[in-house]
Amino acid sequence: MSTNSQDRVEMFRTMVRIREFEERVKRTFAEHPGVIRGHTHLADGAEASIVGSIAAIRPGDQVMATYRCHGYPIALGTDTTAMMAEIYGRSNGLCGGYGGSMHLADPERGFLGTSGIVGQSIPQATGAAYAAQVRRAGDVVLCFFGDGASKQGAFHESLNIASLWKLPVVFVMENNSYSVSVRVEQEDANAAAGEPLATKAKAYSMPGVTIDGGDPDVVYETVAEAVSRARAGEGPTLVESLVYRLSAHGNSIAPPGVPLHYPEHEAVTVFGDVAEYEAAKRGDPVPRFRGALVTGGVLDAARADAIVAEAADEMQRAVDGALAGPEPEPADALRFVHA
Repeated sequence: MSTNSQDRVEMFRTMVRIREFEERVKRTFAEHPGVIRGHTHLADGAEASIVGSIAAIRPGDQVMATYRCHGYPIALGTDTTAMMAEIYGRSNGLCGGYGGSMHLADPERGFLGTSGIVGQSIPQATGAAYAAQVRRAGDVVLCFFGDGASKQGAFHESLNIASLWKLPVVFVMENNSYSVSVRVEQEDANAAAGEPLATKAKAYSMPGVTIDGGDPDVVYETVAEAVSRARAGEGPTLVESLVYRLSAHGNSIAPPGVPLHYPEHEAVTVFGDVAEYEAAKRGDPVPRFRGALVTGGVLDAARADAIVAEAADEMQRAVDGALAGPEPEPADALRFVHA
């Protein structure tokens, strides 16, 4: 994919769709209490990083992500009603209602799946890249994970073997500055020393670069270069994409059915840093990219408004379709159970 004017408009459209999907998930806790069971983790604030990265790959390539996973399949073309139904635990969901928010998968579109385990995407994506290398089809794997996951042992093992074997994988670390309610400089030696986390790439003899993850054009250009390098057999790259999640770490509903909804970001509730959070909202990548397109003459304001309205309509249909979906039959709990 190039980044001509139409491509950039489509990137904006996908960013808006992801944001609206996340907002509808968040609103479900208040508008339809009890519908979402288990945990949900939103990626509002990371839309530019998601969309810019996925714009750099082609059909046949594969993607693995974290449990903060709703945006990636949307960018890959997954049906949003099926996604919402999965989050609602309905049998018309993407995975039949078995997975919920943290376990989305759409292998037909190259989205290999997610897990609630921190850092799980890293070794699994490395394995998928090894399989791609064996197939010799020229496919590349994009691996997304957060800054906290880079403290897992699997991160270091995976980067070592990926570099040693020159596997076709691009590691995209979406650094949102927080691991739940702990700031990155409190748990990361590089961050504590004032260094970018992409410095970690040096230990494994691969390129490492830190970028503004709020600019989809910059993300696209950087990830496209890394993808090209991987496709040419030159091995992996570590991209540190700086983002800021605008919602609190996560939401859940637990027995006896009391919603545990966290409306305030940890910057406010834990650190009392209202100024940091307000600054992050002013840098929101969705209106920021809209402004860039409108002032650059790529998109007029009326069309931008129409794109937002279309996304709102789509996600209302997703909610309605998910709510109307059938509850799983009790006997379905025994499917895929092997003695």
